[in-house]
Formats: sequence, C-alpha cells, structure tokens
Amino acid sequence: MHRRSFLYSTGLMTGVGTLAPKKTLASLFNRSDYNIKMLRNNVGTFTERGGTIGFLLSPDSIVVIDAQFPDTAPHFIAETKKRSQQPFRYLLNTHHHGDHTSGNIAFKGLAEHVLAHENSLANQKRVAESQNSVDKQLYPDITFSDETKVKLPKDKIKGYYYGAGHTNGDAIYHLEDANIVHIGDLMFNRRHPFVDRSAGANMQSWIEVLDKATKKFDKDTIYIFGHAQTGYSETGTADDLKKFADYLSKVLAFAKQEIKAGKTKEEFVKNTSIPGVTEWQGDGIERPLTAAYEEVSAGQ
Repeated sequence: MHRRSFLYSTGLMTGVGTLAPKKTLASLFNRSDYNIKMLRNNVGTFTERGGTIGFLLSPDSIVVIDAQFPDTAPHFIAETKKRSQQPFRYLLNTHHHGDHTSGNIAFKGLAEHVLAHENSLANQKRVAESQNSVDKQLYPDITFSDETKVKLPKDKIKGYYYGAGHTNGDAIYHLEDANIVHIGDLMFNRRHPFVDRSAGANMQSWIEVLDKATKKFDKDTIYIFGHAQTGYSETGTADDLKKFADYLSKVLAFAKQEIKAGKTKEEFVKNTSIPGVTEWQGDGIERPLTAAYEEVSAGQ
C-alpha cells in the first residue's frame, strides 16, 4: 500500500522522482507519495508514480494531461475534485506508454474526450493487443496529425507534433493563457531517458524536436517534464530542453566514435559514463546507449 500524502504549494519545487533497477516502465518510475504543485493561472502538476500529470482548473471544466496508472489516477481525481466541481472535459495523452495512459481507464465515464497524436493511439492499441489488456484501456476518441486546438469556452490549448523523439507519437500541449507547455517524455530532467525504438523513437530527430519546441515558445514558458532525477524538478525552462538536446547529441557522438573504433554493442553498453556529460547521472544509462548504438548502426 502506498503512503498517501498530499502536498500543496505555489511556485516551483524540487521533484522527487526515483529510478528503480527493474526493467518495466512501472518500476522505472516508482513513487510512494503523491504531490500537487500549482504553477500559474490555475495550472498545476500531480506526481506520484509514473509520468507527470498536468492539469488546468478552468472556470467551466477540468483538463488533464496524462493519467499515470489505474491505482494512482484515482488519487489525482479525488484531490482535484476537492478543488473544482467542474466536469473533466478533456484528457490529453502525450504518448502511449503505460505510465502515462494505463490510468486513462480511471477517467471512463468522467472525461468527455480523450485526445492524442494518431501514432500514440496506434501504439497504445498495438501494445494492449500484444499484452491482452485491451479491456483495461480507455483509448483516445480524438486524434491529430500535426497540430490541433482543444475547444474550451474560456481557455486556449493547442497540441503540436514535431516528429519522432521518445516515440513516434509524442504530442506537445501548450496551455496558452498560462504559457505552460507539457512536453511529456520528450524531456527527462537529469535522468537517463528511455528511448522506445519499438515505437519509432529516433534520437537525432528528438534533438530536432526539442529545437523546434524551444523556438516555438518564449523565454517565459514553463515546461512540464515527463520525469526528473531525484533532486530535480518536473518543471523547468527552455534552457533545460537545450541541455537535454546537448546530452542526446553527446550520446550519439559517443556511439559513432565507438562504432568507428570497432566496439560491439555489448561492449558499448557496458560504459558507465558518456564523454562530456556531467549532469545526467544515475541508473539507466544502458537504455540510451543501446538505442544510440542501434540507431547509428542502422544509419538512421
């Protein structure tokens, strides 16, 4: 049983993400407490276990971005309903991974619509069918390809897709009135990322996606990140995105160097550090190393 605590604060605060050694997504993003922090203009984040949930408490509705797990989403729903009696109008998914969408089912009968990029829906269906968990899914009923507008009476939200990154279906959502962007798992704050090549991830394209995002939004934009290393926040600025893009560049450059030197994938993945990388530390380095080696070897 999780120890349930609810912390409420204004402004930015330190993230409390931890990285477990197991291989499943559920264990990679493990939490024992839940925490809400408000950012600005009635926009906040919820963290417990899995990807960071973003939300908007609009005067006439509630909009949610990502849903974590079936056992954590109800904590978010209960705490949110203490602060607003408005209906859940939209649930937006940044991508298909279970730590972001398996909690969708908790919104069945609550959220009027679920929205995601078209590739995210395809990936969610593919994974659910392979795991025989179709009955545990709440799929998006609205999808988009490049850009979309979320229809709300008093708030403006736009969704963008800039290409493959963490997967081939990563959506970016801009809550325009608050100037807050939920960028999902396109940003791992100072922790080694999961790169899902089985779902079309591409690290070189990921760098370009981050560059497009920093150019699209302005210096006052607050970004909500999918995950953060212990001691770092699940929110930040364009500077954090630029540093993560530099990290990805260094991982790819390292892979090119070692492949040219004749190193096998097994040898390369045994590395415990990346040249020039100092801020991204902790467990999980084998994930980006494996993905970078495969991507470079395939000439992608």
